[in-house]
Amino acid sequence: MNQAARAAEAFERLHGRSPAGVWSAPGRVNLIGEHTDYNDGFVLPFAIPHRTAVAASPRDDDTIKVSTLHDRGRAETADPVRISDLAPGTISGWPAYPSGVAWVLRQQGISGGADLVIAGDVPAGAGLSSSHSLECATALALLGLAGSTQSTSDIAKWIQQAENDFVGAPTGLLDQTASLNCTEAHVLFLDVRSGEAEQVPFDASRHGLEVLVIDTRASHSHTESGYGARRRGCEQAAEILGIPALRDVSLDELDGSLAKLPEELRPLVKHVVTENDRVLQTVALLKQDKYAEIGPLLSASHASLRDDYRVSCDELDVAAEAAEAAGALGARMIGGGFGGSAIALVRGDARAEVEAAVTEAFAKRSFTAPRMFTGVPSAGAGQDR
Repeated sequence: MNQAARAAEAFERLHGRSPAGVWSAPGRVNLIGEHTDYNDGFVLPFAIPHRTAVAASPRDDDTIKVSTLHDRGRAETADPVRISDLAPGTISGWPAYPSGVAWVLRQQGISGGADLVIAGDVPAGAGLSSSHSLECATALALLGLAGSTQSTSDIAKWIQQAENDFVGAPTGLLDQTASLNCTEAHVLFLDVRSGEAEQVPFDASRHGLEVLVIDTRASHSHTESGYGARRRGCEQAAEILGIPALRDVSLDELDGSLAKLPEELRPLVKHVVTENDRVLQTVALLKQDKYAEIGPLLSASHASLRDDYRVSCDELDVAAEAAEAAGALGARMIGGGFGGSAIALVRGDARAEVEAAVTEAFAKRSFTAPRMFTGVPSAGAGQDR
């Protein structure tokens, strides 16, 4: 049973009626382009098959009532809350994400109570954008109930506001933009500054390759990690350099720019500038059908995130190193870091060997056993029924 069907079935069980509709949104993998989004740079994500679905019906009051399905179908229902009473700091835990979306939509003049039932299989804390998947599905559900049609760029900005101001996570635009806009069998080449997007065909299997996603099960959180400190450092560096964002530093200008900065900010700037270049190189190679040649760029991205941006961790490093030692063409951590997932570009006939090597490396270090699956570029968010 898919997540939309699970959400609809649970809604009928909890509320005694069918939902007015069901909307869902996927998690995402960022092939390359990490920590560039909030620096006005380039990113290259694709949606994964794992999704969060929200079954919804309107209420005739100002109240939002949210339930979520856990494993084995057990439902947990948060205390109902009046949307007009919502404010940053009033809701904590998982209900903060749908509540934050309702809060920000009300500021846009889109309001109305709703019963929501959530079902999803995007692994939480895995750096695969489970929270943004939930927020995108919630936003589409509430907008759908209100009969409001909005651009995905507006919705993405509103979700960022909900994350930043309501939940308290200083995230950028990458995750929700990917969830809302990605299409099957493509990566989304996005210029975050201009909003210009291009769907680049990406069918690794046609080249005998797979993108193996390695959930290290080392949980991460943007609200608790050093993500915010890195972002503030980038903003400080841009201010010192007198530019709007680090996007404005070209690769040729990098050495001169670094010389103007305090030592502690130089590694952050080096990563962002070189990562933007790696995204552009990756897109060029994909358009030439040179899929295998992106492997070294993935590995270089990991080294930069580990050594310059300093957002990796032991589990992520072990995953990348073990995958490459077992024959992966390239591997890197994805997401905000400090835990979460890595990806490895592997030949289809070597996948089992790479999986075994990563599992063995984790066991040797007494890490929790990782979860692995093939990242297949999938459809973006929308209404299911």
